[in-house]
Amino acid sequence: MITPHQHRELARWAALCAERALAVFEGEREQDPRPRAAIAAARAWASGAITTEAAREISFLAHAAAREAVGAEAVAAARAAGHAAAVAHVVTHAAHAADYAARAAADPADERCWQRSIIDAELLEQVARQSQRDLDRQPA
Repeated sequence: MITPHQHRELARWAALCAERALAVFEGEREQDPRPRAAIAAARAWASGAITTEAAREISFLAHAAAREAVGAEAVAAARAAGHAAAVAHVVTHAAHAADYAARAAADPADERCWQRSIIDAELLEQVARQSQRDLDRQPA
């Protein structure tokens, strides 16, 4: 089971992952602040400054920005930000934020190595197990 401290740690990690991809989105849509706001929301939630509901609403805005982006990498970068904010709601969004950030990267394998280097491996494994349990509970 993920502790509240670990949940906050995962939100901060997801924000770091998404932030590395942000330039890709902003290169395409430089006037769109929604993904940047979602990354800030992930951090704000992790520090206790905003509610889960507020972070979730900001997450939706970043996903709307992703739907408006054109390039696949820009879409992935916005989705990374949206999932980072959504960690406040469901911890398994952290893995999705990292996945999308890697898709936005020039070298996805290098990005994955960096992501794994800044997070506790056991914590990441716990999230992967939680994500699989969530998938197993879904109806066929």
